[in-house]
Amino acid sequence: MMNLSLKGKTALVCGSSQGMGKAIALQLASQGANIALLARNPDTLNEVKNLLNTDDGQQHHVLVADFFDNDAVKNTLQTFIDAGHRAEIFINNSGGPAPGPAHQAETKEYVIAFQQHLINAQIILQALLPGMKVAGHGRVINVISTSVKQPLNGLGVSNTVRGAVANWGKTLANELGPYGITVNNVLPGATQTLRLSSIFNNQAKKLGITAEEAAENAKKSIPLGRFAEPEEFANAVGFLVSPAAAYISGINLPVDGGRTSCL
Repeated sequence: MMNLSLKGKTALVCGSSQGMGKAIALQLASQGANIALLARNPDTLNEVKNLLNTDDGQQHHVLVADFFDNDAVKNTLQTFIDAGHRAEIFINNSGGPAPGPAHQAETKEYVIAFQQHLINAQIILQALLPGMKVAGHGRVINVISTSVKQPLNGLGVSNTVRGAVANWGKTLANELGPYGITVNNVLPGATQTLRLSSIFNNQAKKLGITAEEAAENAKKSIPLGRFAEPEEFANAVGFLVSPAAAYISGINLPVDGGRTSCL
């Protein structure tokens, strides 16, 4: 029988106030995990906390930090750990950089994106790693993008920094495997979130069409003919962090309805 139970484990879920982060938090709580919610808005985080399953006696936490402030992230994590907590599961998830061509982006846009996505991930990993090593168990999931396999037009800065995070993850999988820690990248395709709506609004303005028309055009490139629901993406994450996936590490898993044209 497939073992998906996360009872007794704690998952730190970044960007968990909305979208895919929220869906992942709900999914992992349903599998029995304690959840540490991390984002910048305490009100929305507390709303999500109130939705989390507590049937298995879980204890959930709200951690507040803005991912544009590396020091704030570091201090928030250290306070959490100093209080006697640890997390065996780290969901590295953050909103993507603004759209636009790579060659037109200001250099500071690349610096900010790198700090937001990779430097913060390194800060959090180093804070959680001692506890994972003591436990002899850990799961790291990078929520990135299918752009690490096939760059997406108009997302130059995002394509670049997502690729960096993907290779960081693969390197970690090699380094941390001996400690019983798996590291995987999960690559969402077009998923019904506020970011997707923002992308279609930008496309509509540039092309002189409606956002609805932009969305319908996007669906034509997806073999399944629709966008994913955040819960469908969360299902894949829930499997990879479970005991059932203990021998899966160092992979890129697209959850994109078949849109990515390469293997």
